[in-house]
Amino acid sequence: MTTTLTATQETALRRDLAAAYRLAARFGWEDTIYTHFSVRLPSAGGEERFLLNPFGLMFGEVRASDLIVVDVKGKIVDGDAKYNPAGFTIHSAVHTARDDAHCVIHTHTLAGMAVAASERGLLQLNQISTEFYQGIGYHPYEGVAFNLEERSRIQQALGNNMGLILRHHGLLSVGPTVADAFCVMYYLNRACEIQLAAAQMACLGGGVTELPAHLSAHASQQFKGVQHERHVVWAAWLRQLERTEPDYKN
Repeated sequence: MTTTLTATQETALRRDLAAAYRLAARFGWEDTIYTHFSVRLPSAGGEERFLLNPFGLMFGEVRASDLIVVDVKGKIVDGDAKYNPAGFTIHSAVHTARDDAHCVIHTHTLAGMAVAASERGLLQLNQISTEFYQGIGYHPYEGVAFNLEERSRIQQALGNNMGLILRHHGLLSVGPTVADAFCVMYYLNRACEIQLAAAQMACLGGGVTELPAHLSAHASQQFKGVQHERHVVWAAWLRQLERTEPDYKN
């Protein structure tokens, strides 16, 4: 459902999204000037729009005022910078498919792309991965996402899941807030990092075991009970930015 946002609310969303880019740079999620995070930003007339990073900025450079506004047809309605059309295809697909997908985060991390290339996808190897038990979709690679017709297939693959593994491409997370989507991505990527480390250990002769399904299902339900804590983690990250990179809010 679309709602009208005040200038104060738009400023808050801009600052949260800019903070997400800065934190992603800290965590090493950058792929030079590629990949996108976006936030739904309805207009006064009810037409859906979303904030997106302008093409050409590194994540560590993004400020709240740098973000551009793009409508669901790909038209820039606020801002004088260009954006990556492949990013528009993926993000607009998710925003238009899910009313609760107010924020969409897409990354090309080493661990995420490694798991996206693996035959079995994300394995149940540790407590962190159990949060995503039966909560991740998979979308097959179709080439660089310039074709808007791919959106319907991305939507189908995502379904009601909290995240999506884009085969041979990367990771995607969604959430009702920037805090939610960012925390999902943080731990999804961490699960991929652990899986990559476990694979390296297995190559050296170390045994690696997967969790049984009943334990993964149990832990997954436990994680659902503490999802409200994502905003506590987000507040802690924002305090770090306030101390070292307060210009993200500009």
